Amino acid sequence: MANNHHLHEHFCSDFLDVEPGKAGLFDLICLLFSRDVKARSFIDCPEDRRLRTLRRRWLIFVSTVVQKLLLSCKTPMARVGSAVEMWLNLLSSNGGFGSLLLNLLSGRVARPDRSSATFASMIGSLDTRLDLDKRIQQGDSRYNVALSIMAAKLSYENDAFVQAVVRDSWKMELLGFYNFWNDYQDQYSTQAIMLHDKNPGSEAIVVAFRGTAPFDADAWCTDFDISWYELENVGKIHRGFMRALGLQKSKGWPKELEESSGRGPFAYYGIREKLKDVLKNNEKAKLILTGHSLGGALAILFVGLLALHEEAWILERLEGVYTYGQPRVGDEQFGEYMKEKMRVHNVKYFRFVYCNDMVPRLPYDDKTVLFKHFGTCLYYNSLYKGKMVGEEPNKNYFSLLWMIPENLNAVWELIRSFILPYKEGLEYKECIFMRMLRVVGLVVPGLSAHCPQDYVNLTRLGFLPSSPPLQDPNLQQGFKVE
Repeated sequence: MANNHHLHEHFCSDFLDVEPGKAGLFDLICLLFSRDVKARSFIDCPEDRRLRTLRRRWLIFVSTVVQKLLLSCKTPMARVGSAVEMWLNLLSSNGGFGSLLLNLLSGRVARPDRSSATFASMIGSLDTRLDLDKRIQQGDSRYNVALSIMAAKLSYENDAFVQAVVRDSWKMELLGFYNFWNDYQDQYSTQAIMLHDKNPGSEAIVVAFRGTAPFDADAWCTDFDISWYELENVGKIHRGFMRALGLQKSKGWPKELEESSGRGPFAYYGIREKLKDVLKNNEKAKLILTGHSLGGALAILFVGLLALHEEAWILERLEGVYTYGQPRVGDEQFGEYMKEKMRVHNVKYFRFVYCNDMVPRLPYDDKTVLFKHFGTCLYYNSLYKGKMVGEEPNKNYFSLLWMIPENLNAVWELIRSFILPYKEGLEYKECIFMRMLRVVGLVVPGLSAHCPQDYVNLTRLGFLPSSPPLQDPNLQQGFKVE
């Protein structure tokens, strides 16, 4: 068993710590064939009996192997991602492939600058839309939904890019572009933006957490991790998400940080203090939290930490939480804790899931791994027709029964990419690289479905059936009804 038990015993009563970097081939083989979990150097858990069944050991094995593969590819993934990103920006800076060739011949090639306001991330290059939907204005019940997904998508960009879009295109104020410290990864790896919507009729403060970048091995490892820490009277919560928000080694979640607490700043504490200043100085302002992918998990966990620290007045100012393609955050007890706290403070929580997106179906949900979604899921199919469900279909993604339907749907999504701009307008035209990703989706359907492209589309084109009627008045806002 790993020797970091003392790091957890001060802030959690129970935990499962799996460190893939410490797992050797022999350890992995022994995990499958031996029930002696204590002998495994990469697993730390105070009560190993729960891990002794073959099914539980198999899931730990799969999770560990996937993470080890990702970590082994971390450097080449980063280099490939950087090269692809540079190539996409080189093309856009020079007006396309043809113009780039002419510029090469004439020696007038425009070289992109990664820190400039025109350099787009991989996410931004796949979906180049920057403007808010002009058909959805302040006062429209869909406004916050549409603003949230665009803010979540924008959070993937660099500081100058975000500043230019927020100021010049959206006519809003950027309150902060943040890069937060992760004490466990020993690096700045959690990003977020905060903006103030000053448009007439709106006084919204929007915090958007950055999600999983396509070539970020560490972020993908977090999504596939099944480790957790249990907080007393709260429940079991995903280890990686807590670490990303600023979990303190050996201290957990103190309400206030000591000045000497690590390098910092830490995401939860930094954003909370900024919100206190902003909300105190603007009594009319309401708070919106949002994020895509990993960012969605951080957004809803942020609410949980506010509740844990009894920051009631911030929760009272929270208009809603809008997440897109969010992975599971905790167990059933944590879900019940969150539902009660959101009921008390009248916090609206909308969890959007597009079709076969694989990330909302991670980590695994069964009696073995414990992770559960909570709240109502707004599920949209590939026609952008939505329905409200307790859980998205095929909740664990990896199913032989769903394999054929998933691949057939991926074929349709590729065909749809050519049809949609003719039916709905040129803003829905997909670039060649997004279509290439759709081709990759023929092999791994849930991968291309995770891109913000379809989440932006569903907020603009999606609709919910008019029957049966929506009973909860909180859920009657923000959705186009058929």
